Amino acid sequence: MEISVYPHWKLCFQGPHELYFNNLSKQKKQVMEKNGNNRKLRVCVATCNRADYSKLAPIMFGIKMEPEFFELDVVVLGSHLIDDYGNTYRMIEQDDFDINTRLHTIVRGEDEAAMVESVGLALVKLPDVLNRLKPDIMIVHGDRFDALALATSAALMNIRILHIEGGEVSGTIDDSIRHAITKLAHYHVCCTRSAEQHLISMCEDHDRILLAGCPSYDKLLSAKNKDYMSIIRMWLGDDVKSKDYIVALQHPVTTDIKHSIKMFELTLDALISFNKRTLVLFPNIDAGSKEMVRVMRKKGIEHHPNFRAVKHVPFDQFIQLVAHAGCMIGNSSCGVREVGAFGTPVINLGTRQIGRETGENVLHVRDADTQDKILQALHLQFGKQYPCSKIYGDGNAVPRILKFLKSIDLQEPLQKKFCFPPVKENISQDIDHILETLSALAVDLGGTNLRVAIVSMKGEIVKKYTQFIPKTYEERINLILQMCVEAAAEAVKLNCRILGVGISTGGRVNPREGIVLHSTKLIQEWNSVDLRTPLSDTLHLPVWVDNDGNCAALAERKFGQGKGLENFVTLITGTGIGGGIIHQHELIHGSSFCAAELGHLVVSLDGPDCSCGSHGCIEAYASGMALQREAKKLHDEDLLLVEGMSVLKDEAVSAVHLIQAAKLGNAKAQSILRTAGTALGLGVVNILHTINPSLVILSGVLASHYIHIVKDVIRQQALSSVQDVDVVVSDLVDPALLGAASMVLDYTTRRIC
Repeated sequence: MEISVYPHWKLCFQGPHELYFNNLSKQKKQVMEKNGNNRKLRVCVATCNRADYSKLAPIMFGIKMEPEFFELDVVVLGSHLIDDYGNTYRMIEQDDFDINTRLHTIVRGEDEAAMVESVGLALVKLPDVLNRLKPDIMIVHGDRFDALALATSAALMNIRILHIEGGEVSGTIDDSIRHAITKLAHYHVCCTRSAEQHLISMCEDHDRILLAGCPSYDKLLSAKNKDYMSIIRMWLGDDVKSKDYIVALQHPVTTDIKHSIKMFELTLDALISFNKRTLVLFPNIDAGSKEMVRVMRKKGIEHHPNFRAVKHVPFDQFIQLVAHAGCMIGNSSCGVREVGAFGTPVINLGTRQIGRETGENVLHVRDADTQDKILQALHLQFGKQYPCSKIYGDGNAVPRILKFLKSIDLQEPLQKKFCFPPVKENISQDIDHILETLSALAVDLGGTNLRVAIVSMKGEIVKKYTQFIPKTYEERINLILQMCVEAAAEAVKLNCRILGVGISTGGRVNPREGIVLHSTKLIQEWNSVDLRTPLSDTLHLPVWVDNDGNCAALAERKFGQGKGLENFVTLITGTGIGGGIIHQHELIHGSSFCAAELGHLVVSLDGPDCSCGSHGCIEAYASGMALQREAKKLHDEDLLLVEGMSVLKDEAVSAVHLIQAAKLGNAKAQSILRTAGTALGLGVVNILHTINPSLVILSGVLASHYIHIVKDVIRQQALSSVQDVDVVVSDLVDPALLGAASMVLDYTTRRIC
């Protein structure tokens, strides 16, 4: 835990704990006799930095409260004694501990070489100290390079070592250091069941392992401060409210300094964009910290109105700050361990804590090429409240540790025993996994079929269901509800997190209210229909509804060839002709939700009748219904079929037969298709002259048959200034379903891409 410490741990052992210590005192004589010489156990506690003191201080207070059984020697070294890091040894003095020895062991430079030199300097100075103190046991905490020097010195001088927090798994060089200390240590105090199993799997003697929980949790789980608002105001300003600020604590990753600095830059960019008051703590002394401080100053964090940058915060104040924060972000072990005690949302960045056990309050962002992923994580986490986690302790670690110390038999040989049990693997949340499983229920209400699909964040259709659409309103609503309920249940089995329901339907739609205002003639009894309310009430999910043409445009914007474009138009060529317009990245609905009715652009004053009641619309020429009408006329006149074609007796003639006849050389069919494509091309020319998009996307089953004719018409009819606008065929398989899904995925993740 990399935070500054100034606790009043004495308070932890009043009340129920007094009875525990009284009972232990009765056992004192027996334990002393076992150790042979009836003397006190001389314990040396060495603290290296502001981080480990929060774990060691409660143990030190417990030892100090039993002077008849223990003698306590305190050795202070490392960054405690550096002015730039706050001279935090003063906190130890303020807690009324006598510091027996101060060792200046840090070689400045904050790079890899300086860390090695600091370890070497500590190894040179520690033997004299240990020879003078002659402790029975040394308590060493954690995974820092200073602690490795302590453990190495004690092990080589045949001093028993009690290692706190062994067996845990995280990232960076700290993992290797922690496990190296484990191999040097004689006794182990671990915080979680998995850590205990890891120690056993590392061949440590189970009889010398204590599963106690984290000592700092003894304070955290009893930390109550009714005046926490004064602490928040002191550090973040008078105008900040509880749950409306962020605490950021990020350290360099010594095994990949360059990447960790880049990640820090992206974090600050995301925090600036997120625009919430943020308390930023300076990084620790590891290699790369100077570069991280330079990044802070380059971005003006110390002078930014939304930021408060500090070197350290007293521990009892810090826990109040994280307990009432809207979110904590960074890569400190504090975020994945201690903050769980309060249920505060945490975003853990990078690999520094990659293997830590975490509560459900922790969301991992393993890598971030851009700030978008961190920003999205902030949107997902900020302001949530999770259940309080006791993974790392139940508030009774110190009594267990003191009892464990009293049980140590100094007559036992130092040589360790080994065994080889299995280890249980730990699985935790990951932002990439969440993004893969975030899904939407997509509904496509067509003229013939009703389709429901589970669609992932990546646009993959995980599962699809299809039924013929019923004729009556009641049957239709009931079928939609039934299919959606079944799909939602199946999503649970497929580990898909359904965020909401998106519905694509023909006709004019009010997307704000989720109401179909007027439908096409293909869907009877489907006017002024509220689709949002029954679905939302049944599934308890948000529901979005829009026209199928608009949905096709949304699908292209998120998953297709319109991705990243500011202005483009989509034309659907199916049973009818629909469309959608994206202008300045936004979908255009119009004042009465009638925008992008592109199928009803008039291209001929004396053209064929259209289903809308007008004449000469694009849909009257180029839709599937129009081609079917012309195919029937040819078939009635025995002019449709050519060699290689046949129509079964009960088979309905459709647009497919017309296209097939044209491909086989039927001149009449070819002429009809050419006329249809020309009408569509003239409509596209009108669109180019009116909207001037950068791209036109033809979608639907007929798009590939029209594309070349449309391009010819543009060359012949369009103004020269728009002739270079590209016209392409969509490569999306199910634009209506994908568009329906994109409404859900964009809005619920607060992201448009």
